[in-house]
Amino acid sequence: MAKLDASAYELTERVVAINRVSKTVKGGRISKFSALVVVGDGNGIIGFGLGKSGEVPDAIRKGIEDAKKNLIQVSLKGTTIPHEVTGKYGAGVVLLKPAAPGTGVIAGGPVRAVVETVGIKDIRSKALRSNNPCNVVRATIQGLQSLRTVEEVAAIRGKTAKEILG
Repeated sequence: MAKLDASAYELTERVVAINRVSKTVKGGRISKFSALVVVGDGNGIIGFGLGKSGEVPDAIRKGIEDAKKNLIQVSLKGTTIPHEVTGKYGAGVVLLKPAAPGTGVIAGGPVRAVVETVGIKDIRSKALRSNNPCNVVRATIQGLQSLRTVEEVAAIRGKTAKEILG
């Protein structure tokens, strides 16, 4: 899939998780931080990044820069998604289901951050297996990336949207 240019969009940032890691050396412990950040324009554009540094603000800044390099376009249908999909990455598995208008975002931490940043208002989801934020975010984005609208499927099959819907 083609990479999108971050400068063309008005992106909002959201920190999903901050993790403190420490390394024990001869003189004591050295603490560093990693920040998992999601950026999106609220209209179908999403990206995520991981930043690592000795200070939290630096880690967040690096995460935002990394996220802007990995933007993707997501197919939406109004305020929800076109069809049910399961996203998988490593041990992270996320089930995403479309919901009727007015349902709201029914999702846990990392999944909620991703779907709200991409601009989805009505969705039901369940994170299965792993609860590692990084794998859950990657699984959610993989699931959203695999979404196809009726028009896209019709173009691939060389038919009209009416023929596919029946």
